Amino acid sequence: MRSRFLMAFIAATLLLAGILYLLPGYLRPDREAGQRGQGIRVTEALSGGSLEGFRRASEPRRFVFPADHGPHPGYRTEWWYFTGNLAAADGRRFGYQLTFFRVALAPEPVARSSRWGAHELFLAHFALTDVAGKRFYHTERFSRSALGLAGAGANPLKVWLEDWSAVAMTMEPLELRLVARDGDRSMDLNLRAVKPPVLNGGGGLSRKGPEPGNASYYYSVPRLATTGSVRIGTETVPVTGLSWLDREWSTSALGSDLVGWDWFALHLDDDRDLMIYLLRRRDGAVNPFNSGTLVAADGTARPLTGDQVRVQVTDHWHSPASRVRYPSRWRVQVLGEHLDLEIVPRLNGQELLGTIRYWEGAVAVRGMLPGSPGGSGYVELTGYDTDGPRKQVE
Repeated sequence: MRSRFLMAFIAATLLLAGILYLLPGYLRPDREAGQRGQGIRVTEALSGGSLEGFRRASEPRRFVFPADHGPHPGYRTEWWYFTGNLAAADGRRFGYQLTFFRVALAPEPVARSSRWGAHELFLAHFALTDVAGKRFYHTERFSRSALGLAGAGANPLKVWLEDWSAVAMTMEPLELRLVARDGDRSMDLNLRAVKPPVLNGGGGLSRKGPEPGNASYYYSVPRLATTGSVRIGTETVPVTGLSWLDREWSTSALGSDLVGWDWFALHLDDDRDLMIYLLRRRDGAVNPFNSGTLVAADGTARPLTGDQVRVQVTDHWHSPASRVRYPSRWRVQVLGEHLDLEIVPRLNGQELLGTIRYWEGAVAVRGMLPGSPGGSGYVELTGYDTDGPRKQVE
């Protein structure tokens, strides 16, 4: 599920970081957190406050599009997660991430006397990978849903935080414009859905553990044709490529036996798309709730259980900033589908050192067997800065 399998991780962190952000004198993370190379560990952000009164993802639901592209009030946490691989006419490659997180402070809006009063907080992450330049840029912003500073609407879809936004130009088929800028780095992209939304997990109910309600509603728009431009420094570069959108909402709890997750979203050259997520247990054992989704060229999707997917780590990278040791190369096999893939980061140093510390970056896909396709994609790794075994779930 894209940065995004255990809603409690982000929900608790957003609540903690958001409350700190609203306090007088708090240092804004997008100004200095990345420079310090410090952030909140996943396991340090598990308190998160009361969940009483919030709706839970406890049973399958009927998804309705395009309405479900919009926000879902009553749930604690929600996100719109965009990633993509882009290329210029001269062959230069770029990766990008633009993510909007919404966290509710209360199940229902509360009347407040101040115009600054809000019942929701928003966090956004913006990252660019310049492959040829071997540079990775990232920043984050916080704000509250007051005075038009941040928010989400459904008809048409609009999610924004200050001047960063994802706005739907049409809803069926889904076409969006993504805009983000930070200093001399920016992007302005147009995304058009090539395939319809696909439901992950059991009909869109993605279970994270055996506890009732420890689940999310989760769908993806796996393939969006992308055009636009990226600016780094004084140069604006026209680009084309493919993007992926992950959508989740829930009010979930984190099992004490889990430390993090590995997430893969891959665009294959034979027009198939593959998503895999692995929930890592503290003791290194296989988690029974690992799963994935394989999307055919015609857009039809089928769920994958954990025993249908094999992921082997074949190399590691040590971050010089955080000193965290991350996997940095993988062999991925999907049994019965003639998929035997090598996944290689386009740049090892794609670690986000903001309020939440994790690795997320653009990857290349290489077929390991004759007839096995190559491609491109994104990988997300969380929880590698926690204590406990570093064994990859296979």
